[in-house]
Amino acid sequence: MGGQAGAAASLEQVIAAMAAQQRHLGGRLHEDLADHIPSYRAVPRELLDLVWNRHFQRALAVVREGTVPAPEDFDEAEVARDRAARGVPLSDGLRAFRRGLSAIRDLFLAEATERGLEPGLIVDRTKCLWELADVASLQIAAVHRQAEVASALSDARRRADFLRGLLYGTLSAAEIHSGAAIYGLDLSRPHRAIRAVPNGNVGPDTLERSLESHGRSNGRGALLTVLDEVVAGVAESKPETGDLEVTAGLGPPTDLAAVHHSFRAAGRLLQAARAYGLRGVYDLNDLSWRVAVVAEPELAELLLDRYLRPLEAEGEFGALIEESVRGYLESGRHIREVARSAHVHVNTVRYRLRRFEELTGTSLDAPDTVVELSWALAARELGTPPRGPAGPAHGTAGEAAAPIGLP
Repeated sequence: MGGQAGAAASLEQVIAAMAAQQRHLGGRLHEDLADHIPSYRAVPRELLDLVWNRHFQRALAVVREGTVPAPEDFDEAEVARDRAARGVPLSDGLRAFRRGLSAIRDLFLAEATERGLEPGLIVDRTKCLWELADVASLQIAAVHRQAEVASALSDARRRADFLRGLLYGTLSAAEIHSGAAIYGLDLSRPHRAIRAVPNGNVGPDTLERSLESHGRSNGRGALLTVLDEVVAGVAESKPETGDLEVTAGLGPPTDLAAVHHSFRAAGRLLQAARAYGLRGVYDLNDLSWRVAVVAEPELAELLLDRYLRPLEAEGEFGALIEESVRGYLESGRHIREVARSAHVHVNTVRYRLRRFEELTGTSLDAPDTVVELSWALAARELGTPPRGPAGPAHGTAGEAAAPIGLP
């Protein structure tokens, strides 16, 4: 009993000597962290002192009792959240903790040796301090990762909220200036709203990251998020998509305060690009009046009834008429080019065009006819089905004796 009591007394002397040096050792540790772990320079001294006191007192308890707390007894969530918010990486947090525990362990060995603590007890308590470092490191890593995930989710929500307000025009001027500063948007430069959807197996989150990565690599600032399964945001210029499977609408350039107008335009452009089955990024220069074809289905039906559905009663020949009329407009109304492309005689093309005019009661020389017919043909591209049978691609034997039509 006397031996155990003497060992316990010696151990308490060691603990007391260690406690007397807590403040001094903490100051040295603070300087060490500032010199070797730059991210810790962002952590205020008073916060480090609080954490240091908790770790030091826990280590003294382990030295006294010879037992290590269970992982759930380490309450490090608040510290982890603070470090994550200050941008301190997990690796730096673990390095800082292990430096602190190493300093405590070295202090214990020095004081225990100087006071002649029984060697077996020194070995046992040193092992306990090693185990404390291991258990605490695992728990710190777990809660730090949880804090990082929570912080990332919070940042993503704030980012999405800012973009949603910006794109829907609900932010004040002060909120726009503040958000622009946080997210690196240059208020002096025009921005274009973008709405994009992935094609194939790529999800919207992957598409968002890829588009932003392409923007950074090309020196073009972009801020994107996922809103209702659509990648949405702002970019300084037309994004480079590389091999991305994407369909996107890009609104006109404007200042950030008015970018909600660009966002509405981007939505119409995306709708049109998807309706035409296009891949890539499209703005108004690319799609022009075809955007209105998608947005005005009633007008499209009217023009289909006026210009194309009368051809359906002609069966196969009606489909050939439609093909020739389409080629006629696309070639800039050059009949010989249409004939060469369709591998038929020019008189055959003239007859088909004349027959179109007879069936529709219109003139292909009239500007209104050209505009309205182009609209109807674009509507047909959207998948509007004909109401009669479709025909083959080229001329039939029955056309060989067709009379000469248009000059």
